[in-house]
Amino acid sequence: MSINDDMVVQFNYTLRDENGEVLESNEGRDPIAYLHGHDNMMPGIESAIAGKNVGDKFTVTPPAADTYGERQEGAEQRVSVKHLTGAKVWKPGMAAIINTDQGQRQVTVVKVGKFMATVDVNHPLAGRELTFDIEVVGARDATDEEIAHGHAHGVGGHHH
Repeated sequence: MSINDDMVVQFNYTLRDENGEVLESNEGRDPIAYLHGHDNMMPGIESAIAGKNVGDKFTVTPPAADTYGERQEGAEQRVSVKHLTGAKVWKPGMAAIINTDQGQRQVTVVKVGKFMATVDVNHPLAGRELTFDIEVVGARDATDEEIAHGHAHGVGGHHH
């Protein structure tokens, strides 16, 4: 049963940088679950998984535009320090989460004053050539409810 649209796919991954250093992995945790074909997964990963089968293991290095996006120059914004979440004391180079109209966003602190901080709104991994080791561990047809909601439910998916 190869993977195509309207299926809930579960996978494990390890993300490596240009030097092969592991940046993140879900080894030993629940697999990631998403509804295939509904823009729930970065395009570079979704297109790599399409047509694969449960049990397949493979490595893919998608272009930055299809993972965390290209780096935008001059993407700095000044925000109130109280809008940064993730730490008590902020220093340049630290990653922070801010809430935007489009949901939560990871930013990097450039400089910080008493009340205002300058942040780089590029994702910290934007513009980089990253390699994903992927193992497809499960796939099933999505329920009508999941298709209507546009996302996977259950372990690794969306909880209401």
